Parts: sequence; structure tokens; C-alpha cells
Amino acid sequence: MTPKVTDLYNDHAILESISQALYKKEPLTGPNGVITNLIKKAMEATLEGELDAHLQEEALEKGTNRKNGKSRKQVTSRYGTFELETPRDRNSSFSPQLVKKRQTIITDDIDAKILRLYSTGTSYEDIAHHIEDLYGLEISHGSISAITDRLLPEIIEWRNRPLESTYAVIFFDAMFYKIREEGTVKSKAVYNIMGINKEGLKDILGFYICDTEGATFWLSVLNDLKQRGVQDILIACIDGLKGFPQAIASAFPHTEIQLCIVHQIRHTLKLIPHKHKRAFIADLKNVYKASSKENAETQLQLLMERWPHYTAALKSWVDNWENLSTYFKFSQQIRTLIYTTNAIEGFHRQIRKYTKTKGAFSSENALLKILFCAINNISSKWSAPLYNWIATLAELELHFPGRLLP
Repeated sequence: MTPKVTDLYNDHAILESISQALYKKEPLTGPNGVITNLIKKAMEATLEGELDAHLQEEALEKGTNRKNGKSRKQVTSRYGTFELETPRDRNSSFSPQLVKKRQTIITDDIDAKILRLYSTGTSYEDIAHHIEDLYGLEISHGSISAITDRLLPEIIEWRNRPLESTYAVIFFDAMFYKIREEGTVKSKAVYNIMGINKEGLKDILGFYICDTEGATFWLSVLNDLKQRGVQDILIACIDGLKGFPQAIASAFPHTEIQLCIVHQIRHTLKLIPHKHKRAFIADLKNVYKASSKENAETQLQLLMERWPHYTAALKSWVDNWENLSTYFKFSQQIRTLIYTTNAIEGFHRQIRKYTKTKGAFSSENALLKILFCAINNISSKWSAPLYNWIATLAELELHFPGRLLP
């Protein structure tokens, strides 16, 4: 007859067992501890009861099934590690609830502690040291990974959550990480999307991992935003992302595009010899700091005339001028907000505080987990709108009547 948990794990049994152990100077915790043994017996009895109930239910619904031996695994509790025997059924339809399949840690506060440490960017090795110091338990990297895998359903839910219908500004930018795949280390881009909503609050709308960018990839990203409820975007600020203008013209045809001026300058200066850089930069400032688009175009023409040997360096300014000059339509306050992707780059600097100890991630899921934790920690502090947002909102309404305000 299967013993009842109450017979094995009630106050009287515990007190009696502990008293005997103390009298005999036997250990209370650890692999051979009396408390550890009581936990083991209580759990195995409960698992037997779970299987009995499962077999009775299947007998009523599906017909025959029966017990089929036991499986064994090492599990860790706050009182020590022990071997747990879990009963099996012949049809393999039994899923234990007390200690689930592949679960090797049964102490919720330890799990919570591990998740808290992990969410701050603490390495697996440091987490293991913390747990050993606090609880006297040795925990493997595999066990830590299994615990943090509990974040994966939350990540899926977060990445599919509904979004607002309209965003004033969105910023697109990439970070690059190394991920181990099929025995090799590959570099992959993580594209983050930051949105500014009509209240002036920042939010990370999503992140997307890919090997290469292009119009097809960006169109899939934009369609994902549409599926989640985004109907309109006023201004999109991007870092010369290949294929993006074509994709956004397809998905959001009324969205203004602003290419990052800072990235454009960096790209240009790569083609200028060091001896001429200071003088060239001084002339280039007259272009991107001009008072109006017309003045900027005049200064760009003068720049090309003064530096005829560097036509190749200035070609991208000419080719992309419409998307580089969008910010001239607005006041200085909005220009400062949109002429560069600094807003999302500042966010990326904070993300790197969480990922800086990682040389290469063991898998794509490992990268997703730490990014998700970092985003939650960083965005929890975004509780106030952007500076002077009321004035910004009023100006945006003049440029985009009826699209931001009802």
C-alpha cells in the first residue's frame, strides 16, 4: 500500500526523526541527513499518488495503462542533494506535477534567487558561487540554464504583446553578438526597435535576430509591428539600414525617414585622409548644422566644389539627401531628437553592461534571455515623458495633422 505523505511528513514524524538524529549525532541535512531523507520519502510517496490518480483517470477514459518501473535523477533542495525515484507508466502519458520532468531543483527561493542574479547580468559561474555561499549547495551550469529557461515563455509573450496604434518616432539600430552554432561561432545582429508614443514615453517594441539585413527582412519586421497593432508611424530614425527605406515605404507609406547624421559623418570621414580631416569637418558642419534645407544644399554644393578630390566620400550625401535632410522641416528641439539614433544607442550602452562578460553565447536562446532581462530592468526606469514633450507634441500635430492626436 502506498504510504501517505501525512504519515511520512507530519509534525510528529519530523520531531521524532530529528530528536533521534540529534541524540545519535547524525546529520540533519546533506545527502544522508534525516530531513533530506524525509523530503525524499514524502516526495516519492506524493509522486506514487499522482501516478495512481493518473492511472485511475486513464482507466475511465482510455482503457489500459499500468506502472512501468521508476526513473532516477539527482535533485537539489535547500537541505541537500538526493536521488529521487519517479514512477513511470507504460504509455508514457504520466507527467508528474510535484517535480516535473527534467526539473532538478525543488527550492523555489533558490530558483528565484538565481533568476534575480541572472537578470542583473551575473555569469553562471558567479551565480553558482553565490548559491554555494548562501545555501551550501553546488549547482551546475546546466541546472542554472534550465532554471533561466523559464523565461522563454515570458519572452515569447512579450515579443507578441499588443502595441499602440500610433508612434511619434521610432528608432532602429543594431547590436552584434557572437553565438555558438553547430560547432562554430557566428556573428549575428540584434535589431532593437525603440518607440516614442503619443505621451512621449519610450518603449522597446521588439528585438529581432538575423544574419543579414535587407528589404525582405525589414518588411517582415514592419509587418510584425502591424500584426501587433501599429497602424501609423510619423518618423523613423535609422542607421543606413540596407533595404529599410523600401520596406517602410511598403508597410507605412506615410512615414518620414531620417537617416542618422552621426553615422553618415563617420562613414564619410573613413574616406578622408587624416591630414585633411579637420578642415573637411569644419566645412561639413556648415551642411548638417545649416539653418534650413535650402541653406544646407547650398553648403553641400560649396563643399563638393572645395573638395573635388573627395567626390566619392560625398556621393552618399547626394544619393541619400532626401532622407538625410528630413530633420530640417522641424524646430531645433525635434531636430535634436531625430537627426541621430543617439536615443537607442544610449539604450545599447546600458544593454552592454549586462552582456559585457559574455564572449560568445552558447545559443540564440541564451542571448534572448539576457537581452529580455536587461530590457526589463532598463525600461522599468522610463516613467517620465521626454523633455518639453507638450511643445513637441503640438509641433508634430502641425506637421502631421490628425495622425497623432484624435
